[in-house]
Amino acid sequence: MEIVRDIVIVLHLISFALLFGAWLVEAIARRVRITRAMHWGLAAALVTGLALAAPWGLGDGELNYMKIGIKLVVLLAIGAVLGIGAARQKRDGAVPPVLFWVAGALTLVNVTIAVLV
Repeated sequence: MEIVRDIVIVLHLISFALLFGAWLVEAIARRVRITRAMHWGLAAALVTGLALAAPWGLGDGELNYMKIGIKLVVLLAIGAVLGIGAARQKRDGAVPPVLFWVAGALTLVNVTIAVLV
């Protein structure tokens, strides 16, 4: 069972790498837009994060529910920003730069919470 949990952890890290990497590619290219890769990374991070929050019965200690809750709120905020940005991109052809930069900053905050807390 521990191997399955470790695999889910790796998938969770890959999903955040996909989300942040897709954002970083657009930022470096100076293209302010929301891509499908960002949405896929967000969805995968949500699913794998919820799987990690489930009690696995491994007896390796208590889950940090405050950290889980904060990460979930930040992830939902990222989803809202990406959703609003994608809708505006579809409607107007462009994403407001503030939404693009907030999405990247929130993703970086979520990864920082995961590593440091």
